Formats: sequence, structure tokens, C-alpha cells
Amino acid sequence: MTTERGKILLPIARSAISQALGRPTPADEQAPWLGEPGACFVTLTQNGDLRGCIGSLEACRPLLEDIKANAVAAAFRDPRFAPLTLAELEYTEVEVSLLSPMQPMRFSGESDALAQLRPGIDGVLLEYGRYRGTFLPQVWEQLPECGLFMAHLKRKAGLPADFWAEGVKLSRYTVKKWKESS
Repeated sequence: MTTERGKILLPIARSAISQALGRPTPADEQAPWLGEPGACFVTLTQNGDLRGCIGSLEACRPLLEDIKANAVAAAFRDPRFAPLTLAELEYTEVEVSLLSPMQPMRFSGESDALAQLRPGIDGVLLEYGRYRGTFLPQVWEQLPECGLFMAHLKRKAGLPADFWAEGVKLSRYTVKKWKESS
């Protein structure tokens, strides 16, 4: 069943981007579970390099709406990249990550929090006041050491890499992911 979901979700994401570029492609949107609330991230890569990644951390709308909106946002509104062009779409790979519900972590300090992390399994959301950042579990592939992972996550959130304070909140989640094959 998991593989089947990927065979439905990936074409929906690609179709949403194609449609936004004026070249609609068909995708099966009839599966009943697409109407259930879901949170996903859509990641675009070119030759293995990141080209866009946008998603939702909480299931606030039907999965079908979430995947379409995040696919279009990853292609055209990721502030790190110029909008995707029609010519690029041909060699852009789409990956969809379906998120589990967030699980708040309880810890006594940064070293305790780091000891609880499961590299390669946990996605992590860091929050401190107005600062917020997340890394999908896939980021462990580039940052396999817990301290380095956390330092980069803090920087992504807009905090210094060595920052830690009493009010830091961490939540974790897992993903089921599917990627188009080259």
C-alpha cells in the first residue's frame, strides 16, 4: 500500500507544477485517502542538488490540496531559488515526503535532546520565540552527526550555531517518502 501511495502522489505533484507552467499533464486524483488531512513536503532536485523544498508541518487541509500547493510552492516560491522554468522541469526530480504527526520532545538540555535524536529517522522542528526551522529526516544524509545536524538547524532557524536557551522547543516526526527514479 505504501508503494501504491507514492505512485499516486508523485504524478499529482508533477502535474501541479506542469499545470502552473501551462503544460497540464494528467494525474489520478480519485483515491479516497487524498481527501483526508495530510501534511507533506515536496522536494525538487536537479542532478542530486536541491532545487526547491516547501511543505506543511501539520495536517490542516486535505492531502490532495496540500501536495498540489506545496509542489507549486517548491517550484516557484522557494526564496532560495529562481522560479522553475518549463525547460528545467524535464530534468527535475520530484520527491514527496508524507509527515507523521509532530511529537514534542522532553529534555533537560541540549546534550539530552541530542542523545534522544534518531539519525536517519527523525525530522526535527526547532522553535524559540519567533525563530523556527525544520529539517526532514533526509537531511541526516548530509549531516549524520547529531551536533552538526542541530547546529545547522539552528542556523536555518536564524539562530547562532552554538545557541541554546531554556525556552528552546523541539518536536520530531517521521516521513514516508517517494522519489521519482531518474
